Amino acid sequence: MNFRRSVHEVAPELIGAELYVDGVGGTIVEVEAYDHEDPAAHGFGNRRTARNASMFLPGGHVYVYRSYGIHWCLNLVCGEEEASAVLVRALEPLAGLDEMRLRRGVEDPRLLCSGPGRLCQALAITRAHDGLPLDAPPFELRASRAPVDVVTGTRIGITKAAERPWRYGLGGSRFLSRPFRASA
Repeated sequence: MNFRRSVHEVAPELIGAELYVDGVGGTIVEVEAYDHEDPAAHGFGNRRTARNASMFLPGGHVYVYRSYGIHWCLNLVCGEEEASAVLVRALEPLAGLDEMRLRRGVEDPRLLCSGPGRLCQALAITRAHDGLPLDAPPFELRASRAPVDVVTGTRIGITKAAERPWRYGLGGSRFLSRPFRASA
């Protein structure tokens, strides 16, 4: 997949793709887009810090940050050094479920990767992954094998620009972090 494009092109294309970290992972069922002009994005205003430096790498790298000092969050950098990224919010687990269960301390497959913090814990993603290229180990990304039903909605868990419909999900998936609102 070409990540050196607009985050708004890449984000919906990630739904149905498969993501693995050291062979553990599954189907991406939910993401959110954050572009360089977005006040909710960490790189908004071209403000580069030690924390967000990986957002300014060329598309195809990983940006990992800690949310609220508790959970790691995995982002896939897009564009050409302009601080845009896709937050991976949820996966349907397919491989390494026993490892995920040990890491998460839960049995229910639905609770393994349904949310960005849960996903990173299940895949053992930490700050050590920050800045790594997505097209080399420990990562493996496989394009979707068939067309999928992509639904859109507003982003969640943020206060700035929350009304933007930049959240994408796999229609009908039970592995989403939260259901999408029905269209009016």
